[in-house]
Amino acid sequence: MAEKILQEKGLVVRHGSVELIEHWGIALSGLVLLLSGLFELPMANRYYITSLPGFSWSGDYFISLQIHYIASIPFIALAFFHLVYHGIRGDRGLIPQKGDLHASIDVIKSFFGKGEEPPFQKYLPEQRLAYVGMAAIIAMLILSGLIKTFKNVYAPDMPLAIVLTATWIHNILFILFILAFLGHIGAIALKPNRPMVRGIFTGAVRLDYARRRHPLWLAEIKRKGRCQSKGEED
Repeated sequence: MAEKILQEKGLVVRHGSVELIEHWGIALSGLVLLLSGLFELPMANRYYITSLPGFSWSGDYFISLQIHYIASIPFIALAFFHLVYHGIRGDRGLIPQKGDLHASIDVIKSFFGKGEEPPFQKYLPEQRLAYVGMAAIIAMLILSGLIKTFKNVYAPDMPLAIVLTATWIHNILFILFILAFLGHIGAIALKPNRPMVRGIFTGAVRLDYARRRHPLWLAEIKRKGRCQSKGEED
């Protein structure tokens, strides 16, 4: 569903079904990757995770590794699809813009009552910056993970230097992914950002929220609507 204003419902469509599938597919498979990756470490037995209902398998390294491999399939596929699909469509809403860093600082200050937020487009400046950071983390996780998998499955004699480099990169990015994941949850939990939670589940946000915080986005939707109506008349 294209972005549109639903006056009668007091809503604005923010995300279509494709974006929702992408988001939740990457989020859920990423969560499984996090857990299975942690379970590959000798921690499930140590912290009695194996005693939890349904988690008796978590102490078995090879089962955790297989689950990790399986979860990586939708994770990688959806990440690749996201890149190709939105690249073809020419979507640039999440690409950082000049002044985003300064604007993000102003937004953070406004949370503490120091100044006011500027009018926003569809995405907040910190969302654009976080997007690039998360994209870089995911890209390096996938690349290093593929190298490790290729070594385990096809090339057990791969040079040790390559294996160690890929392993260190994967482990470091794994930690950064956890921190980014927690930061994403923490950001959406902030009071000014809570109205966006609805959009994550339904694809739409309240119109009054969009008018107050994203007037530039609403103006763009209206402009595109007028252009489309004019094109149909012609």
